[in-house]
Amino acid sequence: MIQILLEVVPRDLSVVIQEVDFVKNKFKQITGINIPDLLRFENRSWDVASVVRPVFPNVIPHIRAIDFDLDNCEPLVKTLQELQIASVVVIKGDPPTDMSKQVYSTTSVKLIKKLKKEIQHLKVYAAIDQYRVGIKDEFDYIEMKKDAGADGFLTQPFFDMRLVDIFSEKLRGTEVYIGVSPVVTEKSQSYWESRNRAYFPKEFRPSLEWNVKFAKDVLTYCSEKGMNAYLMPIRINLEEYLHQIFD
Repeated sequence: MIQILLEVVPRDLSVVIQEVDFVKNKFKQITGINIPDLLRFENRSWDVASVVRPVFPNVIPHIRAIDFDLDNCEPLVKTLQELQIASVVVIKGDPPTDMSKQVYSTTSVKLIKKLKKEIQHLKVYAAIDQYRVGIKDEFDYIEMKKDAGADGFLTQPFFDMRLVDIFSEKLRGTEVYIGVSPVVTEKSQSYWESRNRAYFPKEFRPSLEWNVKFAKDVLTYCSEKGMNAYLMPIRINLEEYLHQIFD
């Protein structure tokens, strides 16, 4: 059965709880919640995850590798254990705009290996950025993360089924969540293209209708291929988006 993760932005905790409670009751197709770690919010992802867990047991916080000194990871390890976090996804993380915040040279590969060593029961997912470098280089990076102990992968959003197919072939036999995020304005499309180097096919349209159809196509594809999906509804009405996908 296909597993479907939903990304929930860690804003005010009461808002987050209302949101996940709504999703839990209205959309049984959603099987897990993903919490990004965004420095513009006070709440760290693992703290939000601990609050969400009683409502939605399958909750996966993001961990930014560059925020942690590899030689001093005890506080992180202790926190994850005390909060009974069962799964995380490790990303490299973008440098903060606030230069007063300490960052380190820790890579996602090194942190994955460290966490798997320190908390053996912890399920550690790795990220895939299909736009970051050439496909061959990203495939090599995937293998490095597997060797480090990654239990599975979450991808950046796709907008082209042909690219989904290329990465799915590489990831066959691996637990993977194919990312989908609605892009419904030309400004948002331009941001994805310039900032994240995302690829949009010629037939793409920045409309809710196009994005809903694409999400449905991805869910069908994942169901047929034994893969999973990861929905990231950014700056869009969550209820309307999910209703159009699942109703």
